[in-house]
Amino acid sequence: MLQKVKKIALLTLTACLLQPSTIPYAEEAKITDVLISMKNGEIMVVGKLQGCFTPKIESAIMAGIPTTFTFIIHLYEERPFWFDRRLKTVSEAKTIKYDLLKKIFYISSTQTKEAIAVNDFETAKKVMSDYIVTMHVQDVLKKSNHSSYYVKMKAKMDKIRLPFRLELVLFFVSLWDFETDWYRQEVVF
Repeated sequence: MLQKVKKIALLTLTACLLQPSTIPYAEEAKITDVLISMKNGEIMVVGKLQGCFTPKIESAIMAGIPTTFTFIIHLYEERPFWFDRRLKTVSEAKTIKYDLLKKIFYISSTQTKEAIAVNDFETAKKVMSDYIVTMHVQDVLKKSNHSSYYVKMKAKMDKIRLPFRLELVLFFVSLWDFETDWYRQEVVF
């Protein structure tokens, strides 16, 4: 009897290990489609953030919790045989808030003064994931004597803040946070 149970357990374990996993892997947030241009002493960085809207983040937004994505961009000067020097840092924060009564998404940014109102969630996600950041560098480049530069950028979701009593009950809110890896691209003037 004991031998029969061992055989069944061994066969079941083998079948479970050999079966391919059907659990889908979560898409990791990353920065893509980056374009950098310079005009009149300003560097304009255009790009997209992909994989940032997980089901938990989407449900938090649909519940009316304000969610903020921050894009951080550093301009570096490459120096041979020494550490690279950071010349300038710029960040842009975009916040999305869903009004449950009006059924409208409001997206505000640190670069614009007024919030954008959007009716559907897909358009709101596109507005949140596309970014254009301008960096004034004319004065910085005059002081520098090297010609090799690059931009490092990162996107992260700011920690969601709930009222104090809810923060005690919903301790798992920190699971909604994400941060991308640093993305590096050369800048040619």
